[in-house]
Amino acid sequence: MSTPDHPASMAAVALVVLATVLVGGFGLRISRTTSDFYVASRTVRPRLNAAAISGEYLSAASFLGIAGLVLVHGPDMLWYPVGYTAGYLVLLVFVAAPLRRSGAYTLPDFAEGRLESRQVRRLVSVFVVGAGWVYLVPQLQGAGLTLTILTGAPGWAGDVLVASVVVLAVAAGGMRSITFVQVFQYWLKLTALLVPAIFLVLAWQGDGAPRVSFDDQVSAFRADHPLYATYGLIVATFLGTMGLPHVVVRFYTSPNGRDARRTTVAVLALIGLFYLLPPVYGALGRLYAPELIHDGDADAAVLLLPARMIGGLGGDLLGALIAGGAFAAFLSTASGLTMAVAGVLTQDVLPSRGVRHFRLATVLAIAVPLGGSLLVGRVPVADAVGMAFAVSASSFCPLLVLGIWWRRLTPPGAIAGLLLGGGSALLSVAITVSGAVRPPGWPHALLAWPAVWSVPVGFLAMILVSLATPGRVPPGTNAAMSRFHLPEALTSGRAR
Repeated sequence: MSTPDHPASMAAVALVVLATVLVGGFGLRISRTTSDFYVASRTVRPRLNAAAISGEYLSAASFLGIAGLVLVHGPDMLWYPVGYTAGYLVLLVFVAAPLRRSGAYTLPDFAEGRLESRQVRRLVSVFVVGAGWVYLVPQLQGAGLTLTILTGAPGWAGDVLVASVVVLAVAAGGMRSITFVQVFQYWLKLTALLVPAIFLVLAWQGDGAPRVSFDDQVSAFRADHPLYATYGLIVATFLGTMGLPHVVVRFYTSPNGRDARRTTVAVLALIGLFYLLPPVYGALGRLYAPELIHDGDADAAVLLLPARMIGGLGGDLLGALIAGGAFAAFLSTASGLTMAVAGVLTQDVLPSRGVRHFRLATVLAIAVPLGGSLLVGRVPVADAVGMAFAVSASSFCPLLVLGIWWRRLTPPGAIAGLLLGGGSALLSVAITVSGAVRPPGWPHALLAWPAVWSVPVGFLAMILVSLATPGRVPPGTNAAMSRFHLPEALTSGRAR
């Protein structure tokens, strides 16, 4: 894969970085309280919040990874955008409004408020930090890939650049700041894929509209057991969205439960619109960048197609727009994840909960995944993000669904489900990334796509252990359930 110098693309990346810092600085001017830093004082309205959620959710996996997987493995990979979108439908039905009414700042806050257990809170904190770090690594590695393609710079340069900008944006103004940043970045990402896609399709038609063929054997190497892998992907993406720490924390910023639901509906529309675009790049990559299939650089297809299909000044300008959008994807998702992890570190690890310690936690939140991205071999970004979804689906999904809808959940039950479901998924991801178990064979398939078995394990463990410990049901369960399910006007107002 060639790595030519693209001055226009470099200028676009620089403009995105500068705009991120400036918009974040605007948020700093109006961030005055601790509540501003953690949940934007719960005043973010649905349309603004939906754009911000979409901005941080559409990550490197969405911007680069889906196109790369479609390029290599064909239409079967469309389950990724379907799953990423459908996860919000599940979140809308089961979680959005009750979670906002809980009055929590973070997932550990919710766990402690519902189960009245510091032990459960500490365990949830570990999983929030772990899932956030697993998700951050591919964002940083995607940035390294992009900067390498644009300039030939070493891969670590993009990782460090994104980490540095994220620290500035998040530490400066917290949630209030990154809300504006992520709204800006959603519309930039949508424009950065939509406008070039129009010109690329026109160029394809001008070339005689050649047929895109996926009739080869590449997809056979996706997994030894493709049907199992597909189900693993579906379970992880459908159920994992509701527990992603950077997604969940944004629902705490809604004024009330009704607005949380309206926000989710708007998110479904915004991300559904975006996900129409990456498969176009994957299909065109089959025609105009087929060597990427075997080079292991399929994630680069989105970045390379304008130069391949259009060329000249037009190709350079469209490539610059895509490069800017790609960096917006890395920055927005990394900002949301860092915000969520830093909030948990401030609440549960550092000795004080003030804004100064939040800023220290921001540095810690990004430093560990930065080290991981530099040390761990690169996994296709969509696959890496899928692993984070599997961990979330196996741990937070059972906790949220049962905590919100089942009165008999007990602290021992929650701990058992988190350890057996989430712990087994996290261990599977670690073994897969380390390469200790390699394909072919069922052991690799089971570890690479663990959600099929780890999610049921999490639910069953929580239910069975809770039924075995009926005396441990928290005394405040009835009050908590009323708060979750009754409109704010009918409750005491503690959720406000």
